[in-house]
Amino acid sequence: MPTFHDPVADATEVREAIRGLAHATRSVDDPTAICQVLGSISSALASLTQTLHQLGDTHDRPAIRRAWINSDSRADCASSYRVSWELHRAAEMTHQVAAAVDRAHEIEATIAYDHPPVNPAHGVPSERTGPIHDHEMSR
Repeated sequence: MPTFHDPVADATEVREAIRGLAHATRSVDDPTAICQVLGSISSALASLTQTLHQLGDTHDRPAIRRAWINSDSRADCASSYRVSWELHRAAEMTHQVAAAVDRAHEIEATIAYDHPPVNPAHGVPSERTGPIHDHEMSR
């Protein structure tokens, strides 16, 4: 459950959730689930984009930089600017990835799966989860 106030705990939870998703999607038994998964990934990427920009913004603020960096060295200030640049750049790249996932999600939503997914444990069709089409009514 997100804390909404502890970024370290929330980031750790995201890491574990993404790891779980990577494991769960090694084989997808129900193709109708893909649309929901893509929708969730799309939303997560939008939040990740926002997060990366916010972290970059933190390094952009001189008052915060002065409060957090222990020295007045130009090297530390330069490093802070470079961190900011890389975070904003990563956010823009993530935004582009999110746009591609959004397009895939839109296209996935147009696919009508005609056959019920097969339960791999039994080799038989599982309960139907997709829409029933007119040509199937006579079966």
